[in-house]
Amino acid sequence: MKVIAITGGIGSGKSIVARCVKAMDYPVYDCDSRAKALMDSSPAIIEAIGREIGSHCIDACRGTIDRTALASTVFSDADALARLNAIVHGAVRADIKEQMERLRSAGLRSLAFIETAILYQSEIDRMVDAVWEVTAPRAIRIERVMSRNGLTAGEVEARIDSQDTYKSDRRHHSVNYIVNDGFMPILPAVVQLIREAEG
Repeated sequence: MKVIAITGGIGSGKSIVARCVKAMDYPVYDCDSRAKALMDSSPAIIEAIGREIGSHCIDACRGTIDRTALASTVFSDADALARLNAIVHGAVRADIKEQMERLRSAGLRSLAFIETAILYQSEIDRMVDAVWEVTAPRAIRIERVMSRNGLTAGEVEARIDSQDTYKSDRRHHSVNYIVNDGFMPILPAVVQLIREAEG
């Protein structure tokens, strides 16, 4: 079984690509939703966020993460974002390994996918056979996220910039690009890449 990462910055449309492959009955591990689930279920992660990011990010009454406070902190402070990522990435990688081993043991699919916005920062690039990078012009990305999340243009730009602050000289040896600019159809590109991956 080959494992392929679907990646791209916020608003690029990687989730659309992930939905396409899910509709074709391929398993997709969503790093964002799994990270949130792990953060909600792990007392160790909650405690580390309170200690490393700030106690204001923890709801004192419920002992859970205050996602609004956490987001506003990490998306305006690159160091805080790096500390959050360090806390969460190890747990996510362990969870991915467990899920992929389970899929390999079942032997039902030739391909499995991991959807992630932070491929290199999380070192998930080291766990996959290939990368599909979804791209879109910055202006389109900003418009999409404003519409979807109800954020201002400045808030979206801060999130884009916070993702882009991480620069890596490391690039995966097998990267394919999918343009999601609203003009190029995505599905034919996805179908072609699947054929090549299964070939």
